[in-house]
Amino acid sequence: MPTRPRIDLAGYHHVINRGINRDVVFNNSDDREMFLKIINKAAMIHNVILHDYCLMDNHYHILIETTKENIATFMRIVSANYSQYFNKRYKRSGHLWQDRYQSKYITSEEYLYALIRYIEYNPVEAGLTQNVGEYPYTLSSLIFKVKEHYPCTNESLLIKSFDIKSLSEFLEIPMSDIEHEYLEKKQKQKIKKSDDGIQISQSKALKEHFTTIQNKKERNRAIINAYLDGYTQISIAQYLKISKSLVSKVIKNGDITPGV
Repeated sequence: MPTRPRIDLAGYHHVINRGINRDVVFNNSDDREMFLKIINKAAMIHNVILHDYCLMDNHYHILIETTKENIATFMRIVSANYSQYFNKRYKRSGHLWQDRYQSKYITSEEYLYALIRYIEYNPVEAGLTQNVGEYPYTLSSLIFKVKEHYPCTNESLLIKSFDIKSLSEFLEIPMSDIEHEYLEKKQKQKIKKSDDGIQISQSKALKEHFTTIQNKKERNRAIINAYLDGYTQISIAQYLKISKSLVSKVIKNGDITPGV
């Protein structure tokens, strides 16, 4: 089966990989620190920013920003160097990773910040900790504990766009079912390169989501459906000529009651 083409544009990428047969790839804190050291060294050479990460036992999530079309080179270095380290340390041979890494190109600011919440909530939803920021192998844990972080995270959105209080407020509300569904649909959304950058495949034009609405309940349901189809809250608000805060309230609450 042919491999799916990658979106190797400069910008934000969510990268995931697992151990072969879902085997453990991080046995302890030393392994995780080595992985971060390898990422840091490669990032400093290739001008990549590590915005967030979560290192579980048998897989990882990283959110990176590239400044040129070099994600394939960057990830090849990271994967190969960590595999070499792991095989040597544990006297094993053969493939470490289940497959080539998976990467998703981040197409909007809304997608980006929802993804940060998803990455940080991974350990909570896996039952490894009760509260976001407590699991030691996420960037937020270092920020909340005011611990030293790797230079490749100096420009991270978690550090640059938040102080500790606002970051805690941003992360402390559990992810809603709608947020999960939104991210699931974004992960499956088809994207391809074009002369202008990228083209995003949505199920229908934005106006088609609202052609048959007759009351606020139907409007609110259509807002949620348009959001799940990949349209941003701003674009929905502008189309409907309502405030973004109202759109946000509808989506946050999953609210389709007539009074909103």
